[in-house]
Order: sequence, then structure tokens, then C-alpha cells
Amino acid sequence: MDAKLTERVKLTQNKLRKRTLSAIFQEFDQKIMLLDNSKRAEKYAKMGATPFSFFRGSAYLFYFDIAREWFAYHTPEDRPTWIQGDLHFENFGAFRNEQGELVYDVNDFDEGYLGSYLYDLLRMSVSIALVCRLKELPVNRQVEAIEAYLQAYSKQIRRFVKGKDDPGTYTMNSEQARGPVKKLLKKLQARKEQHFLEKVTSLVQDHRKFAHTDEIVEPTEEEKEALLAAWPQYLASLDHPHKDDPAYFAIKDIAVKHGSGTASIGLDRFYVLIEGGAEQESEDDIVLEVKEVRVAVPAYFMPYDDRFWAEYEHQGKRVTMTQRAMHHEADPYLGWLSFGDRHFYVRERSPFKSRLKLEKLTTIGDLLTVTETMGRLSAKMHARADADVENGILGYHSEVEIAKAMGDDEESFSSSIAQWAISYAGQVEQDYLLFGEWLEGRKQKSE
Repeated sequence: MDAKLTERVKLTQNKLRKRTLSAIFQEFDQKIMLLDNSKRAEKYAKMGATPFSFFRGSAYLFYFDIAREWFAYHTPEDRPTWIQGDLHFENFGAFRNEQGELVYDVNDFDEGYLGSYLYDLLRMSVSIALVCRLKELPVNRQVEAIEAYLQAYSKQIRRFVKGKDDPGTYTMNSEQARGPVKKLLKKLQARKEQHFLEKVTSLVQDHRKFAHTDEIVEPTEEEKEALLAAWPQYLASLDHPHKDDPAYFAIKDIAVKHGSGTASIGLDRFYVLIEGGAEQESEDDIVLEVKEVRVAVPAYFMPYDDRFWAEYEHQGKRVTMTQRAMHHEADPYLGWLSFGDRHFYVRERSPFKSRLKLEKLTTIGDLLTVTETMGRLSAKMHARADADVENGILGYHSEVEIAKAMGDDEESFSSSIAQWAISYAGQVEQDYLLFGEWLEGRKQKSE
């Protein structure tokens, strides 16, 4: 082909894709998320760090693309799974469960929704490819890491189906974990119970208060009054042994938390310090996080489900119940409340919360061990989704439907998705470059 024609084809492809990016960013960030120019600039600066950061902050683009693609391994539309909705490498971490045990698991449920299990696997697989590229691993190693994740997922789903493991009790603690995950859990065991409390608060005349910083600041009077007025809603939503003890949940201080994650920019987040018991005076105070949440991104692209929306119209309740469904022993402080038409969910800000740093994964063996662990936990998460069977949302066992959809050829299943993920990771890298050009164009127009 003539060089000029080749160049014209490339320019046209890029031009059309850039228009798609622009339309989606305008629709979600400006019209739906209502981000002003400063918040958009903050979000886009974070997204501009690496292709992986871009991928993390543009879930809506991912769903726009894959909801229009055909995949062989979807469950039927009338057999959806309760999915995490934004599954990627950095949405796994360590924390303390309801029984006080340190575990490693999925730790973000803001985008939880009903849909094919495959959407979680596709998003996770692409994220693995992008993490591998950050580490400058060749394509064959990228495929190996993705397939390790998918095969571990497949094997664990089948163990649940056969009754060899119970998703209702399956957990990844320091005894079950291996490699870097085991090291992380062991390290956290030495952390003090009051670690996070002492980090974000200070004692003032024997009374504990939040220590204000660039990230943790004083709320306005309007914000404080709105939260205090909504507090009874939260207490009514709780499943906690002390829910009827007003002294236990007495609010001692409130702060606004800045420095949100990429996808959460523009959503308010509060820290609330509660009494948590009087035995140790200010040493057993508890920090709760009250986080604003909106409609899950997958909801804009998945089939509409009347039963789901009737039950989970409150978006804080949706997030809370997603986590309760997917965790064996979920945070007992999970609940929800509203400020007017704004929805929030509440969770404990655990002193033991931590995630694996990517730079700690120094060998391919470490990477494979971690992706296998993530695969098993993804399977547990999906298999536990039918814990809601009795409430009528899912009237079937998710792991059975998923096993049927995957088929018997595990190698073909893993290879097919891995190859697609490698290809789409390339698309993400191209989109990342176009995103940079689009940002530059916005900047020039504003000058």
C-alpha cells in the first residue's frame, strides 16, 4: 500500500478512537460523575502515570468495549453471577476479618453488580498483562502469568462444584498462603492493634481526635450535621453485636479524607472516630470510613435486572451486600446511610489493611504464586455469590453455572482468554497514548 494511504488509515483509526475516548470521558466524568475541571485534572494526572493507571481509572471504557464483543465462555443472561465489577491486580489485599484473623482477599466492592463471571476474569487478566509490562516481562511470561491465574480459578471452581472445598468457609490466611502473600500476612501479624489509630489521631487532654494533615481535614458544619443526622440510618443497617449500644457507636470526632483512589475522585469520604468500648479508654477507639458511592459502572452496560434494582436501589446497600456475599467473614461494621440523594457505605478502616507492592514481586515465581492465589480467591468470591439464594436474587449455585460455561477443556479456556487479554492490553497501551494527546488538546484549548 502507498505510504500516504497507510498513514491516512492510521490517522483515521486514531481519530475515531480518540473521539470514542472523548465521548466516554465526557459522559462519565463530566455528566455522570459531575467532576469539575480541577477534579478531572486530578484524576487524569493519576491516570497518566502508566498504562496500568490509565486502565484502573477507565473501567467505563473497558466495559464499553467488551460488552460489544462476543465471548465463548459467558454464562447465560438468566444465570448471572454477583461480580466484583472492577477486578484488577491492586484490588486484592490483606486485612482483618470479623473473627480478628489476618486474611488476604479482594478488598474493593464499589462496582459490585450482576453479570457474567467472565467480565471479572477478563478485566483481571488484562491487569495482569499490564503489570507484567510494567516489569518489562516478555509476552510469553505475560501469558504464563495470566494462564496461572485462570487455571487456578478454573480448578478452584471445580473443587467447589465437587464439594472438595466450601466457598462459605474458604479463606486465605497465613497457613494457607504461599510466597509473597504469606510474607505479607506474617509481617502484619507484628503490627499493633492501634497502628492506624495512632497514625491518624492524637490524644488531646486524654481525648482522642483526628490529627489534621493535608489528607485529613476538618469537615464543614454542614457536613458534620448531615452525617450526624444520618447516623441512625447506619445503625439500623448494621449486623453487629453492639448495634443497639449507643455508647459503643458514640461519635467522638469526624474528619474529611482527601487523597482518594483514581476511580473515587469526586466522591466524598469521611473518617468517623467511635468509642468502640470503654474498657481501654481511648486505646480501643475505632475508625470508620464513610465513603460515597454511585451506580456501579457495569450497570450501564449489563442487562437490567428489576429484582436487583428493587432490592439494591440504595447504592451503599449494594456495596455492603456485595462484600457480605463475597467474604466468608465480612467486616462487622459494614452498613449504609444517605445524605439526601447521595449514597454512602460504611466500613472499618482496618489497622491491618495492606496490599502487595508490585516492586516486591522480584521473580517470575513470585508473580505466578500471587496470580494463582488471586485466581483461587476470585473463584471463592464468585462461588459465594449464591449465599443470597434464600433471598431470591440468585436462585441457583453460581459455581455450577460457571463450570458449565467454562466447559471441560481448561487449557483452551485459559489460552483463549489469555491471548485476548494480551491483545486488549495492547489496545490499552494505544489508548493511553491517545489519552495523552487528548489531554494535551484540552490543555491547549483552555489556554
